[in-house]
Amino acid sequence: MILGPIATGVGLLWLKPDQSRKILVSGIALVVCGCVLALAVLPLPATLEALPPGLHWLNLAVMVIEGGMGLYVIYIGLRARRPMIVALMLTQAGLMLWLELAHGSSLAAAQPFFVDKFSIIMALINGVVGGGICLYALGYMREYHEVAHREVADRRPLFFALLFIFMGAMFGIIFINNLVWLFLFWEITTLCSFLLIGYTGTEEARQNALRALVMNLAGGLAFALAIVWFHRQSGSIELQALITSKHSLALLPAALLCFAGITKSAQLPFSSWLLGAMVAPTPVSALLHSSTMVKAGVYLVLRMAPVITGTTVGLMVALVGAVTFLVGSLAAITTSDAKKVLAWSTIANLGLIVMCGGIGTYEAVWAGVLLIIFHALAKCLLFLCVGVVEHRIHTRDIEAMSGLVLNMPKVGVMMLVGMAGMFLAPFGMLISKWAVLKAVVDAYPALSVFIVFGSAATLFFWVKWMGKLLEVVRPRHSAEAPLALGQSVALYGLAGATFLACLFFPLISSRLIEPYVFAVYGQSISMAPGNIIIMLIMMVMIMLFPLSYINYGRGVRVTDAYLGGANVPSTARFLGSGNVEHEITTTNYCLHGVVSEPWLIRYGVACSTVLLVLLLVTALLGASNSHYGTNGTNGGWSHPASNTLKGGHHTSQTSQNVNCWLGAAKVL
Repeated sequence: MILGPIATGVGLLWLKPDQSRKILVSGIALVVCGCVLALAVLPLPATLEALPPGLHWLNLAVMVIEGGMGLYVIYIGLRARRPMIVALMLTQAGLMLWLELAHGSSLAAAQPFFVDKFSIIMALINGVVGGGICLYALGYMREYHEVAHREVADRRPLFFALLFIFMGAMFGIIFINNLVWLFLFWEITTLCSFLLIGYTGTEEARQNALRALVMNLAGGLAFALAIVWFHRQSGSIELQALITSKHSLALLPAALLCFAGITKSAQLPFSSWLLGAMVAPTPVSALLHSSTMVKAGVYLVLRMAPVITGTTVGLMVALVGAVTFLVGSLAAITTSDAKKVLAWSTIANLGLIVMCGGIGTYEAVWAGVLLIIFHALAKCLLFLCVGVVEHRIHTRDIEAMSGLVLNMPKVGVMMLVGMAGMFLAPFGMLISKWAVLKAVVDAYPALSVFIVFGSAATLFFWVKWMGKLLEVVRPRHSAEAPLALGQSVALYGLAGATFLACLFFPLISSRLIEPYVFAVYGQSISMAPGNIIIMLIMMVMIMLFPLSYINYGRGVRVTDAYLGGANVPSTARFLGSGNVEHEITTTNYCLHGVVSEPWLIRYGVACSTVLLVLLLVTALLGASNSHYGTNGTNGGWSHPASNTLKGGHHTSQTSQNVNCWLGAAKVL
């Protein structure tokens, strides 16, 4: 699953015929989907086979590949006259080279691979959603180059090669336990995202790609520092060893890895790189925003949750996520650009997941994993639908999507399903947010303010958009054209997966999420039978909603409305005062004069920057104090929750009655 997509990507670089590319892309995407589904249903092995001894050449090969990538990135920085790119790349390359030269013989992991229920969940998202994006891209990119953007150079072999290399690298991040190898795949995703964002070759695309590269290289530097520090202190390079280590060893590298995850998941102050990724073709936006790139960041933060729970580091991570959720949700109500709304919504929802990782209790982690699943499905569906709509009506302005449920009924219904999946009961995102709120109230009650106001803004912008899709002003003018086979498979498959994931949510929780949470914490959340029955009843009722619109256009007759003036033969025009003919126009409130996006970004970036500085300083001081034996076991003020299980070892947290409000106020 790691090497197969990467090898396919390399092969696609040299495969020029369009028909051959379709066959290979479709075949490998389906094989990958089959592999992850088989992994989900087969029993997990008790242990994974270790690699034979004496394979140090694998580490050398990894270093050579990293060196080649580093030289290419330095070349990019020099050509673009970006000294920051060169400096960041040289620093992290120097760290990893020193580690290899000084400790090369000891850089071996007894368990190079690791698979648990969380890995399977992420593999399902990467394989199914990522495979669907690859299928969708076949028809989309043909239309993109031949119809919509003939001025853009056709480099589809490179495009599809990057998609599959990206997919393989994500599998590497999910399954690798060796931190040195994990770092290689982490940087492959960074380089692939740079090339995909800059695919069109325009100046805007180039600048946004360079911004993404700078910010993700900063996270890569933090990742490299974490590896070096942890190996120097413990002699290990295993991710699971870091997670199960005592706080004196694990706190600082965990904080650095959380920093890397925050950059990769586009949290404030690094959100601008994900907003800039909108210039790329729609499959790239879907790939980066929903299934892979950003999910790698939140995956790493949730992996670190057992280490940082109950610490000041964890509180800082939670606050960064909380600020990002609030700012992202408020920013989304100020724009009518569909892709920008989806981008800010993505950033906001990732903030909720990061908040869960920072809180780190078993309830919060359960909610965070659930958020990952439903967000990946619904948001990817929405991005792909917006791509189809943009090609049909030649704009992605939400105000131009009035009556889409009549003009493009199939795509319109699928968009409604995706939006319902983001905020309506009993869809999983709403259940997840309820679980996050419960975990926050139990741990840090003050943070519930961020969730309440951020969720209110979320409701506002989704309802606005749904209203435009359902609005009928003019007679129906069909804009629906047949979809390519790959697009149909991807869109219908994601719409069905969104619905089925909600329908079988209790099964997903009991089979995948709860076993993982129980294995880490020794306890987990389980839904009461009564709640499950209520959910099923609501699911059956809400199923009638999209079905009622399948033949909506045939059964609806648009009639003249009373317009406060004399109607003219056109149902969209009327005679007003002075016998002047006017056209009906309806627009949403974007609150430009009430909420300012630049103001939100400015203060959000300032606040989150301070929090990240406090995070790193606190972790450094905690590690230093622990080294000299003057600190406790938790590297910070105590968490109100107690009796947390970490790596199978029972640890009792001290000062259980510390008031959360006073502790948060003291830190701030």
